[in-house]
Amino acid sequence: MKDDRKSLASSDGGTGLRDEQSAPPGNSSGGTKEIWGARHTFAFMGFTGFAVIYAMRVNLSVAIVAMVAKNVTTNTNVTDDDLACPLPDDYGQDDGYSQPGEFDWDEKTQGLILGSFYYGYACTNLLSGIAAERFGGRLVGGVGILLTSVLTLLTPWAARTSDGLFIALRILEGMTEATSFPSANSLIAAWVLPEERSKYSAFIYAGVQFGTVVTLAASGFMCNSSFLGGWPSVFYVFGSLGVVWSVFWFPLVYDNPAQHPRISKHELEYLKPIAQLKTSTSTKKTPWKSIWTSKHVWSVILMHFGYNWVFYTLLTELPTYLDRIQHFNLSSNGLLSALPYAIMYVYSLFHSLLMDHLTKNQTISILNVRRLAMAVASFIPMLALIGMCFVGCDRTLAIVILCIAVGACGACYSGYLCSHVDLAPCYAGTLMGLTNTFATIPGFVSPAVTGAITNNNQTLAAWQTVFLMSAAITGATAVIYILTISADIQPWNYQEELGLEERRKSSAIYAEKLEQLEATSGESKQRRRSSIPTKF
Repeated sequence: MKDDRKSLASSDGGTGLRDEQSAPPGNSSGGTKEIWGARHTFAFMGFTGFAVIYAMRVNLSVAIVAMVAKNVTTNTNVTDDDLACPLPDDYGQDDGYSQPGEFDWDEKTQGLILGSFYYGYACTNLLSGIAAERFGGRLVGGVGILLTSVLTLLTPWAARTSDGLFIALRILEGMTEATSFPSANSLIAAWVLPEERSKYSAFIYAGVQFGTVVTLAASGFMCNSSFLGGWPSVFYVFGSLGVVWSVFWFPLVYDNPAQHPRISKHELEYLKPIAQLKTSTSTKKTPWKSIWTSKHVWSVILMHFGYNWVFYTLLTELPTYLDRIQHFNLSSNGLLSALPYAIMYVYSLFHSLLMDHLTKNQTISILNVRRLAMAVASFIPMLALIGMCFVGCDRTLAIVILCIAVGACGACYSGYLCSHVDLAPCYAGTLMGLTNTFATIPGFVSPAVTGAITNNNQTLAAWQTVFLMSAAITGATAVIYILTISADIQPWNYQEELGLEERRKSSAIYAEKLEQLEATSGESKQRRRSSIPTKF
């Protein structure tokens, strides 16, 4: 068993498993190039799925600016030292339709509402990971997004009914959306070869930035228009998109290549090595003791927590900062809030392609790819957030620094988000659920802390405290991750009793599927030959 494991794990931080045919992605064993395969469809649906779920997550960050009455937030504690920026001449001069805010929520209440999503999100992350491995990421992830879409459509009604109902609905929405990352990680482990994880993971998770960019940019205009009543439109539009996406997900995506009814023989052969790495966990007990006592797992937990503190702080609070401190109008607010995430989207793809190229050429090990990615995604934002303490009322400089801070975060998709699959491909969904449970804590703690710091105190000094706290957290956790992370498959990924046998069964399933495809292909050729008329 030990020798078998060694053959699957390499000392360079990866699995050591390479394409059996030494063909690039998209090439079959026979040399026939496939432009588009089943794994590409999965990647595309994963990308659009994350775009949709983040659209439903972040729309409230802009909508709440339009929902709240302007006279609720005040600066009662402003002194000479706590400088507040003056209102620009064009403030309040948005073009088009506008209406006063409907809700009298102070900063503490707004922080509770913005953070309520993450209370639910934290509750079901681990359960979602376990469920994805028991029942498949296709079912768990698809149902989760469909339910989230329905709840999003109900948001305007809940907000206008009562604050308590609104908060409860956002908690439920967080619970259903928590299926997304664990399900995606489980599917990536089943569909993507180890040396291609940086590229595919970055593309799939880049949907987060794409959805964020489109939503933040569009929401400002939608809230400032008469379309579907202004701010309610952001929930109706993006909730409807989620329902439409779900209709396509189930017939197009399957839990693994062997289950896919339309996969080609060439692609199945190309992906066959995954059968030796990703085995079924339905008959195996999760090695909880080994997981909880693994320093590498705790390294990922801390990094996930630190990264998300910065990411969630800016994701939920950036529109408020631009409105209350820099005094951008609503339409400009949405566009400028989206700009940093557009840069993050572009950089994440560039960084992942670069790392994929360097890894395939054996210029850099997978372990050092993970370290480099998180150094970029943590230390650059840390320095940028410290720089935010010195921009004062310079609106242009503030936007530039925020773009640098958020843009550099795009490197993370080649970093800690791949570590779950690196350490234990058999339990990638469970590990993602576990680390994301801890990493969700910033989602509700950060808005609450920010709300407490800025309540009746919307000043530069108050926001400097917010930025410095975020910089310290991400910097400290990055140091720990870089010093302690591994990219080797852990011994507990395979159970002595079942691991080898399960991998043999998985390989047998792939072989049977290949035989079926070959038989089908042979019958088709025979029918074509028999249909050719004979000339006399």
